[in-house]
Amino acid sequence: CEVIEMKMVMAVIRPERLQCVKDALRDIGINGMTISHVTGRGEQMGLTFTTRVGEFVVDEIEKVKIESVVDDGDVERVIETIRRSAETGNPGDGRIFVIPVERSIRIRTGDD
Repeated sequence: CEVIEMKMVMAVIRPERLQCVKDALRDIGINGMTISHVTGRGEQMGLTFTTRVGEFVVDEIEKVKIESVVDDGDVERVIETIRRSAETGNPGDGRIFVIPVERSIRIRTGDD
């Protein structure tokens, strides 16, 4: 039985960059992914808006989380593809995490 090392690449990105990231991943052969709409904050600690009546802070920003389990050998290519296609050059572009995957079981068949 051949053991294939796998990793989950999880990226939290701006919602407006989602289609660009999906297209770029498809172009390198990565089709399987889970997409979740999430809220949170990073180093920027939210956004401050000033209006005529004063300032208010939105400290939870809408983001999109993309998760994809890939072969160990594809991880760096996937990271670079996400980074390039999600980047705007502004704070809040997001973050990429790489997590080891011990095992993956197909629900329909029970196969690894």
